Amino acid sequence: MERSEKLRRYWDRSAPSYDGVMARFDRYLAGDSRRWICSRAGGDVLEVAIGTGLNLQLYPAGTHLTGVEWSPGMLDLARRRNDELGTGAELREGDARALQFPDGAFDTVVCTFSLCAIPDHEQAITEMHRVLRPGGLLLLADHVVSTAWPVRLLQRAAELVTVPMGGEHFRRRPSRHLAAAGFEVVESERFKLGLIERLAARRRG
Repeated sequence: MERSEKLRRYWDRSAPSYDGVMARFDRYLAGDSRRWICSRAGGDVLEVAIGTGLNLQLYPAGTHLTGVEWSPGMLDLARRRNDELGTGAELREGDARALQFPDGAFDTVVCTFSLCAIPDHEQAITEMHRVLRPGGLLLLADHVVSTAWPVRLLQRAAELVTVPMGGEHFRRRPSRHLAAAGFEVVESERFKLGLIERLAARRRG
């Protein structure tokens, strides 16, 4: 619990500068990944770790969006953005590792550039599977371990600082855990020396 609270406070402190950091990240690395993800969402949608709400304006019309965020500081900014855009999303504080929703509550679950920093990302994927309806769509985008060994060395070095400080991992690859969690990947792309991976996966059964 002490470690979790330390990480939560870190992301609260990071909230004011988060949009600027992610704007540069999207421009130089992630490209159109947010739009790629959100354009595939539909029906009752849950966005896990919604952050400051950078994806809010990208969802198709008619989407019924619920967002959860662990950091109160991030959530305050997402609520402000939601009000300004008039998107009508339901935003609440929540932990990706223990989602407060019944089984099979959503048609789509979205998570963008957040599994890298969730303390137990495998448990979060298990929860995403639980709250999806059979045949529901999981949409993920994240920075992952590179396909180039020199970059992997840099990622390993960076984690010596980023993991203790904010729990951010650079060598995770969530797609490795999807089959065991009950998903079938139906679409995927990986680029920028393998650093960015985005995918769509269906819940089996």
